[in-house]
Amino acid sequence: MLTYNVDMTQLFRWTALLLWVVTAPAGAQGVLSGHAMTMFDNEVPKYPPGFKHFEYANPEAPKGGTLRLAAEGTFDSFHPFIPKGNPASTGSVETLLVTSADEPFTAYGLIAESMEWPEDRSWVIFNLRPEARWHDGQPITATDVTWSFSTLIKTGRPGYRFYYQAVEKAEALSEHRVRFTFKESGNRELPLIVGQLPILPHHYWQKRDFARTTLDPPLGSGPYRIKRFEAGRYIEQERVPDYWGHDLAVQRGLNNFDLIRTNYFRDATPIRLALKSGDIDYREENQAKAWAEAYNVNAVSRGWLKKELVKHRMPTGMQAFVMNTRRPIFSDVRVREALGYAFDFEWTNRNLFNGQYTRTVSYFSNSDLAASGLPQGEERSLLERYRDRLPPALFTQTFAPPVTDGSGWPRENLRQATRLLNESGWVIKDLKRVNAKTGEPLTFEILLVSPAFERIVLPYVRNLTRLGIEAHVRLIDQSQYINRFRQFDFDMLVAVWGQSETPGNEQRNYWGSSAAATPGSRNLAGISDSVIDTLIEQLIKSVSRTQLNQRTRALDRALLWNFYVIPHWHIRADRILYWDKFSRPSAPIRSGVMTARWWYDPLKAAALQKARQ
Repeated sequence: MLTYNVDMTQLFRWTALLLWVVTAPAGAQGVLSGHAMTMFDNEVPKYPPGFKHFEYANPEAPKGGTLRLAAEGTFDSFHPFIPKGNPASTGSVETLLVTSADEPFTAYGLIAESMEWPEDRSWVIFNLRPEARWHDGQPITATDVTWSFSTLIKTGRPGYRFYYQAVEKAEALSEHRVRFTFKESGNRELPLIVGQLPILPHHYWQKRDFARTTLDPPLGSGPYRIKRFEAGRYIEQERVPDYWGHDLAVQRGLNNFDLIRTNYFRDATPIRLALKSGDIDYREENQAKAWAEAYNVNAVSRGWLKKELVKHRMPTGMQAFVMNTRRPIFSDVRVREALGYAFDFEWTNRNLFNGQYTRTVSYFSNSDLAASGLPQGEERSLLERYRDRLPPALFTQTFAPPVTDGSGWPRENLRQATRLLNESGWVIKDLKRVNAKTGEPLTFEILLVSPAFERIVLPYVRNLTRLGIEAHVRLIDQSQYINRFRQFDFDMLVAVWGQSETPGNEQRNYWGSSAAATPGSRNLAGISDSVIDTLIEQLIKSVSRTQLNQRTRALDRALLWNFYVIPHWHIRADRILYWDKFSRPSAPIRSGVMTARWWYDPLKAAALQKARQ
């Protein structure tokens, strides 16, 4: 005899499931539809049809006030969709769907009111909201959607081509109905990621050259638009008073500031000074030393300037020294592994970071996606198919970056590096590391754009010198860095790959062979490996979250044991500072901080002003 113990929460979720997915009319067997879509069929959207607002937003939040922000660097364009210029993103462009901040990967309608898709997800239809409008009052139509897709694929940044390479076509079925047909079935992420496509106004760009940079504030449809700006100095965005989507459930309680002003600064030092003086309101601090030492000021001790560590539950991704394997000196995996032994994380963390960081040991750290221990279950079965083309240690050893005693003199690690370098044909001659056959010296350049990284790189260079390797640090301006970054014109640099809880098609752009040969892609290491290509495709075709986790771990392990990067560090929290004149909902979210749900609090602002006086 079975006994059922069903609470009201579970009953609600079962009811939500029935409401979420319904069978389409006769003649369309196996076709599903709904107001939301999850990655996997056994996952139910948290919010049912007709929900009023996201739980992490306050629908009663007052509108008004100003949020003053700061950005490092400069800008010379408002066109972030092409691989040219140094663009500032205005946030005025919207998408068909929007993901919630308290679920792994569930998308709800924004411009689209509902979706239809078959069980194998070989296509998807979006039904657009008739009330959706551009800022000039014209309706958003299916033509805007199809034009946006074809234009971004043809002229936009290379990432769009990799992200949407499995889309065969986009076609307008009617004025407010558009269909995307895919080249493959079983790619469960495709309907969700085409929902993330930026929708651009066809009638606006018809009269302009999409391939050129521009400082004309572009036409958008979002809750904000550019009010005024000065190139390279500041941007002011005003809340659109008649924004078409202000009362949508996915927008209610969000975007509460009347004005958002972003000032641009040369580097982080003047930004910190501006924050402490009250000239800007909010900053996310990304330097451990500054977090520990730069804010020991009266405003913080009195509680006027809040200093807060906000934990999150998101994968921290990979920040690392990246070796460009397009360069012959990095083509040998033994050389790449050897260079990792010269980086002394323990000394760096203790002396430069006040011990705030954890060493990164995965491309998907801080998540169930990260490889750990030895491969087991489906992960091992998958990797066994390619055993003869994978590093043997992958099956017998747990991956771990080299560890030191933190003294600053990693003798044993340098001995290991010397052994690997000698095995790969790089030997010491006249106190220099040279190629045993050609006499070519082992030398390379580390390219930087941030002055703050010099103090981190120089100790690493010192250890490389002890190995007989000549490494040069080159600090260049932002515009030159962007161009060299896009063209893969570097030996080594610092890069970050962010990851989500549901990795998918973007991995092709990160590690795929096609991306390695495409300037502007995110395959900075130049990875061109048929096994990694196959593991990416297997990951994309996962049919459950359990399977996705297993296949992602397999990819993670293959990347780690090929030593394409020298992993850095991470912290499982956001470090924020803000003047005490804002309020926000108390409910935490997976992503940590989300200023879109904050609002200006006049009572707090008045109290702060009085206290400071």
